[in-house]
Amino acid sequence: MDTYQQTQETGKKNKATVRKFFELLEQENIAAFVDLFAENGQQINPYASGLFPEGAKGKAALKAYWEPVPGNFAGMKFPIHEIYATEDPNIVFVKYSGKIKLKNDAGTYENEYYSTFKFDSEGKITEYVEIFNPIVAARGFGLLDKIK
Repeated sequence: MDTYQQTQETGKKNKATVRKFFELLEQENIAAFVDLFAENGQQINPYASGLFPEGAKGKAALKAYWEPVPGNFAGMKFPIHEIYATEDPNIVFVKYSGKIKLKNDAGTYENEYYSTFKFDSEGKITEYVEIFNPIVAARGFGLLDKIK
């Protein structure tokens, strides 16, 4: 296989992992979800804005971050609108929506997201950056009064 074919195959494999990432979240399978990350993998939330967690680093921290999430909601969907492996096939960009059903018929939280995923040579996620509109999130979770 030549370099071009290797690059294409790596990009396809990493995009499949990103799709699996969202499928596992929707299935609330946090153990398998966390296993997609490298041992030192991290999540970065650059727009946490002091209202939301800034992220987590390492599998144990990622597990602690994500384990309680499904219990807070009555279902999560993350439809992907666009997904691209970049010139470096170990970096994937994705545009998607979050449609999260709140418990006790409290409605639905919806936001638009952009994320980058970086992968190691084994196809494990080393970095996941989640970019979302914090004002929409604050409104969705009743936190607008916490904005300073």
